[in-house]
Amino acid sequence: MIDREPTIQVGILERTPQAEGTFQGAFELPTTVRLEGAFSASVSGGRIVLRDAAGTEVMRGENILCRPIGASTFLLKNVVIGIQFHWERKEEQVFEGSLRLLADGDAVTVINEIGVEAYLRSVISSEMSAEAPMELLRAHAITSRSWLVAMLERQKKFKQVGVPSRRSRETTDEIVRWYDREDHRLFDVCADDHCQRYHGITKIISRAADEAVRDTRGTFLVHGGGICDARFYKSCGGRTELFENSWEDAHVPYLESIADAAVEHPVIDSEEKAEVWVHASPEAYCNTTDGRILRQVLPSFDRETTDFFRWTVEYRREELEEILRTRSGIDFGTLRDLIPLQRGPSGRIYRLKIVGSNRTVVVGKELEIRKWLSRSHLYSGAFVVHTERDASGIPVRFTLHGAGWGHGVGLCQIGAAVMAAKGFPADRIVKHYFRGAELKKLY
Repeated sequence: MIDREPTIQVGILERTPQAEGTFQGAFELPTTVRLEGAFSASVSGGRIVLRDAAGTEVMRGENILCRPIGASTFLLKNVVIGIQFHWERKEEQVFEGSLRLLADGDAVTVINEIGVEAYLRSVISSEMSAEAPMELLRAHAITSRSWLVAMLERQKKFKQVGVPSRRSRETTDEIVRWYDREDHRLFDVCADDHCQRYHGITKIISRAADEAVRDTRGTFLVHGGGICDARFYKSCGGRTELFENSWEDAHVPYLESIADAAVEHPVIDSEEKAEVWVHASPEAYCNTTDGRILRQVLPSFDRETTDFFRWTVEYRREELEEILRTRSGIDFGTLRDLIPLQRGPSGRIYRLKIVGSNRTVVVGKELEIRKWLSRSHLYSGAFVVHTERDASGIPVRFTLHGAGWGHGVGLCQIGAAVMAAKGFPADRIVKHYFRGAELKKLY
């Protein structure tokens, strides 16, 4: 485990033809040159060319580090957020810390180097509203810090930097894939939802978020002598999922499946139970329509999704055939059936049989299923399939009725928000979702 605050490298823009922005205050370059104001960076001959506001070349190199002097910050244009999700868009964003520009082939990769605690101030403000309950902010700070540093420690231990994260077991009839981390060759984490949502100081860092990070500084979830891999997501749908059904085949004792409620819910271990579950409205912390709470826990672009606890998606057969071709690379022909083969205790499917006139393939795990069945990502893998057929038995329409938003492993953000609103302290919230874990201050 660690004994001091780490510095991390956050990928803000990856392989962009040109990066543009503004140094808001003075920044020092490796040559001791100082630069302020507008800048641009592109690649020529395998090297970054950094230009000032007038378009004059200031420096050229494969790797240029720009360090802030005093409280200087930098603005970047055209930062993509919500990559491959339904709210994808571009923003101007402002960052503290250092700016690193890397030549990656014929494109630019932009990295923000920053301490873990400053990074978390932004993550908590980006993931949560400034009006969120203080105990939720504290719980999220502990969870985010634990996940981040556990990932850094794992990369260091197994020398994973630059190693593809995708793991798979593939035969002619079955494709099972999972991702043991995000595939980032040149930095530790990205700034988008694929890692943790990080928008620098673009959004005002609330006093509450700043206080929550400061109050929990250096505090981690630990289990068995190591920092917990503390995953989180938006809504479990009433019950959380096992780690091994989304990622590698390893049971993680503090990531058990638990009912997100003060009462117990049955394990969803059959199609009959799944059918009842997704059409029910069970008691659960994340089963809320309280607009005040949702405004606290969901940033504005997340509130574009309102049907997170129970949801329905409909596809014409031809539409789903085209999505499957695009997302899986397989031409199934005429789609005949979607058959769940194995579900986790939350009802999330981790083996699904797709039957077509050309091919029949079993796909897993949970995230891969969600990728194949949507142009972006299906809300979750906890769904049942209703198939409308014509007189000859050929499907006309597939309707998916589902529960939850996200992989369901670890902390349920909306459930944690409701727990905080009910008066639960941060330690009770994190220990509810990470069973058997303890809190420990490491620096």
